[in-house]
Amino acid sequence: MVSTVSVEQLSINALRTLSIDMIEKANSGHPGLPMGAAPMAYVLWTEFMKHNPKNPKWFNRDRFVLSAGHGSALLYSLLHLSGYHVTMDDLKNFRQFGSKTPGHPEVHHTDGVEATTGPLGQGISMAVGMAMAECFLAAKYNREGLKIVDHYTYALVGDGDLMEGISHEAASLAGHLKLGKLVVLYDSNDISLDGDLSLTNSDNVQKRFEALGWQVLRVEDGNDLNAIRHAIKAAKSNTDQPTLIEIKTVIGYGSPNKAGSSKSHGAPLGKDESKLTKEFYHWDYPEFEVPEEVYADFNEKIIESGKAAEEKWEKEFTEYKEKYVEEAIEFQTAINGELPNGWDKDLPVFTPGETVATRASSGKVLNAIVKKVPNLIGGSADLFESNKNYMVGQGDFCPENYSGRNIWFGVREFAMGAALNGMALHGGVKVQGATFFVFSDYLKPAIRLSALMNVPVTYVFTHDSIAVGEDGPTHQPIEQLAGLRAIPNLSVIRPADANEVQAAWRLALESKDQPTVLVLTRQNLPTLEGTAKNAYEGVKRGAYIISKGKKEVPDALVIATGSEVQLAIRAQEVLIESGISVDVVSMPSWDRFEQQDEAYKESVLPSTVKPRLAIEMGSPFGWKKYVGEKGAVLGINTFGASGNGNKLIEEYGFTVENVVNKVKELLK
Repeated sequence: MVSTVSVEQLSINALRTLSIDMIEKANSGHPGLPMGAAPMAYVLWTEFMKHNPKNPKWFNRDRFVLSAGHGSALLYSLLHLSGYHVTMDDLKNFRQFGSKTPGHPEVHHTDGVEATTGPLGQGISMAVGMAMAECFLAAKYNREGLKIVDHYTYALVGDGDLMEGISHEAASLAGHLKLGKLVVLYDSNDISLDGDLSLTNSDNVQKRFEALGWQVLRVEDGNDLNAIRHAIKAAKSNTDQPTLIEIKTVIGYGSPNKAGSSKSHGAPLGKDESKLTKEFYHWDYPEFEVPEEVYADFNEKIIESGKAAEEKWEKEFTEYKEKYVEEAIEFQTAINGELPNGWDKDLPVFTPGETVATRASSGKVLNAIVKKVPNLIGGSADLFESNKNYMVGQGDFCPENYSGRNIWFGVREFAMGAALNGMALHGGVKVQGATFFVFSDYLKPAIRLSALMNVPVTYVFTHDSIAVGEDGPTHQPIEQLAGLRAIPNLSVIRPADANEVQAAWRLALESKDQPTVLVLTRQNLPTLEGTAKNAYEGVKRGAYIISKGKKEVPDALVIATGSEVQLAIRAQEVLIESGISVDVVSMPSWDRFEQQDEAYKESVLPSTVKPRLAIEMGSPFGWKKYVGEKGAVLGINTFGASGNGNKLIEEYGFTVENVVNKVKELLK
């Protein structure tokens, strides 16, 4: 069959029609974006992106993030035609259970997908993080004539992405940091799910992004390939600013009855409309059939050039390894996601009686780690002084010093979380970010994506309870522990003392496929007996007997986390005087405890001991699982209050006397 359109146009229409066919077969999906944005995606992927489908994890590849993840059919079509391991059968199984082509792109699930997207705004924000990681590694490892880290980050966004608040935060940060190797293609079609964009939005996007420090370019016709080429070239030539290219498109382009309408946004076109649309494209091929000219076009422009680009890089890296031996070893360790030998040998160990807030001991441990882990980078949402996660002597990440390791995220918690995800996805770095625990709510969707994407981000959350004091209930977390514990594949650790903090940091850095949340105190806590020896294994297993009672089989169990463990031990001493023997269990991590075998669980929480009291200055939600029907929970079911922290602790019942009385009540 001889086509009457150019090979370029044939390839673009192949992207469109494959997307239509996938969505029609699934009877589910979003055809509008693929139909309108196919030309910009084609030009970007075939002419500008540096990637090798035969080695999707080649480190120096350009990254592409489909922030408008509902347009996943376009991405899967691109991956298939480009030679990634996405077969025609995979396309035919679009949105089906167990397929490689889920409704929204999922990293590690589909070959060539760089980030899990769909929650609008997070994709562009992760792209910001990827660009930050590229800047950091380039500044740290590149040498004259040998740029072993030299690539771009591209994102495709829609109107909805740019309405989300996180996009404002992330764009502001990117402009401030002058991330010149970040290029965002904006599929500007003036339609959202409910209808015309004018119903909800009248922003001047150009002025907004220019005010944030971006270069803004505009293409008036999304089908004008030369204009798109010119804009991307101009974007790449400006390395002092990130670039937004606003490309005016028609959603559902080619559909006689649904183009330019929200009707094409989130529902299949239907059999009759699909037929009419293909006629508009002059597409005479059966469903899921792609002419050989299209495969040849993608093969020539992507597979061959990608292979050549990687081979060129390999030669440069070989030369780099010969000239800069130590740097090359360090770089290879970093991009492999490994830790240097002996990285944890000189971490501080704290002695019993030593009093220190866990946020402060966290800072001491972090500053010991950073001396041995050269690719550890992170920051705070305008709370370095409070979070204690500033890495002393490591410089600030900024346009004048991209090798700096302290990131000043500003009051942008959500963007911080998403950027950390992007940096972790990019690879070559270990990342950590901090704010007050109560503000974890601002970035919870990013934490959830960390867990969903299996990326080892470390979140440092301080000021973990009503002991925050005078700042009052707005700053005192109550329900946050329960909420974060409910997220699958998220390790939440609330250490009892400085040695448990050290253990928590070790476990967080050792993680390769799971994010970790460290929940830390503002107030000072005593270092407890035995934790220097037992904390690592105890925290690793999630719970352990930190203080054994006088009897082999205790009369009762007292289970606590964080700052409440020392309270439990003090109450234990008083109970002994009354002839009551209790074992005190430190339970810093529910999720880690749940991973243990039944024998270990039984050794810590023997089923024969029914009287159990859990102590935690937060919501009691979930504790019933561990205390049982005959146990009790000393928690907080209300919001906090403003006042002296110690006074609040007393007023809310977290006293030795109250703990003792509650244990005695259980034994009646």
